[in-house]
Amino acid sequence: MPHSLIKVWIHGVFGTKDRASLIKNTFEVKLYEHIKNKFENDLDCKVRKINGTDDHVHILFQQSPNFSLKDIFQNVKGESSHWLNQSDFIEYKFSWQTGYGAFSVSESMVKEVENYISNQKEHHKKMTYKEEVELLVKKYRLEIVNR
Repeated sequence: MPHSLIKVWIHGVFGTKDRASLIKNTFEVKLYEHIKNKFENDLDCKVRKINGTDDHVHILFQQSPNFSLKDIFQNVKGESSHWLNQSDFIEYKFSWQTGYGAFSVSESMVKEVENYISNQKEHHKKMTYKEEVELLVKKYRLEIVNR
């Protein structure tokens, strides 16, 4: 095959430092749009869906073959927190937690994950972000490093 053919869907999750309720509804749409633009324009990752709550963000995207997951999340989180801290949206210091979650998504499950991300606010009326992380750890038998 003369060309590389790559299509890898990733469900990414990252939260605010100490799970603090820092993402206000007054600027969340602008934050999500900024993050989406960073993914698509700077990191060559097509975004299918982005949404979250006051303490975390979910994003469904196609991973670029040009960047590692570590580089993608480090770049997006660092740049978006800097952007927020330089904006007029907030009067406090904003920062993301150190880690992130990244889960592969099969093509057959993309629509289901997209719907899950779309309904974050409803979902989190029943479950906290911390409980969601614990459920994912158990469901996927994950080992948390540097907890």
